[in-house]
Amino acid sequence: MNTPSMPAYEDGFLLDLALRLADEAAELIRAIRARGFATKVKTDSSPVTEADHAAEKHILAGLRAHAPAIPVVAEEEVAAGIMTDTGRAFWLVDPLDGTREFAAGRDDFTVNIGLVRDGRPVLGAVALPAYHQLYGAGAGRGAFRIDANGTQAIHVRTPPAQGLTVLASRHYADDPRLKEFLGGHTIAHLGNIGSAAKFIRVAEGLADLYPRLGTTMEWDTAAPQAVVEAAGGSITTPDGRVLGYGKPGFRNPHFLCRGAA
Repeated sequence: MNTPSMPAYEDGFLLDLALRLADEAAELIRAIRARGFATKVKTDSSPVTEADHAAEKHILAGLRAHAPAIPVVAEEEVAAGIMTDTGRAFWLVDPLDGTREFAAGRDDFTVNIGLVRDGRPVLGAVALPAYHQLYGAGAGRGAFRIDANGTQAIHVRTPPAQGLTVLASRHYADDPRLKEFLGGHTIAHLGNIGSAAKFIRVAEGLADLYPRLGTTMEWDTAAPQAVVEAAGGSITTPDGRVLGYGKPGFRNPHFLCRGAA
C-alpha cells in the first residue's frame, strides 16, 4: 500500500512530535518503575512488562493522532500479530528497548522512535529514562542531547591513540565471535550494556565501536541510527553496506556501529 502524500508533515514537526512522545513515554516508564511491575515472557522468550505496553500505547496514540497518514510499526503490536502495511515512509517504534535491563533494575534502557523514508532512517528520538536524557537527530538539526543542562550538539570522536572503547551487548557478552572480531583491533576498554544506549554513547563520543553479531529488529535500530549518522558515525553491515530498512520481517543482519573513521 502506498503512503498518501504528506505535504503538511514537515520533518521539523515530525521530529518535535517524536521527541515529545519519547520524553512522555520515558516519564511513564519511570513512574511504573518507581511503583513496581511484573515481568512476563513473550512467545519468542523475550521479556515484556507493563511499562513496554504503556509506553507503546502512548506513543502510538500520539503518532496516529498527529501524523495519521504515516504508518507505524511497533514492537509490541508486531508481537501481538498486528502487521502494518508500509509505504515509502513509516515510523519504527520500540517503546522500551532493553527490557531485560529494565526488569533487572539496571539503567541502560531506551525509548526509540524513528522515521524511515525510502529505506533510510531520516530522523529519530531516543530517550534514556533512567538518565533523564533525550537525544534527537534530523530535520537539518544535526544530532543533539537534551538534559538538565539544556540542548547540546553531539558528535562522534576520533579514536584515541591508546585504543578503542568498545561497547557490546550484555546479552552476548560471552559470544566467541566478538572476541574473534576484536582480535584485529587495539582495545582500550570493553564494556557490556544493553539497549540502544550503545549507539548513543558512540554518537556522543564516549565510545568508538559497537559490533552487533546477534539478532536485532529494525525498531531497535532506526532511531539510534539516525542519531549516530547525524553525529558523524556510521552503521554498516560487515561487508560495508549501510544498514537499510523495510527488510522482510523487519529483521536486521549483523552490523557495526562506528564513530569517526
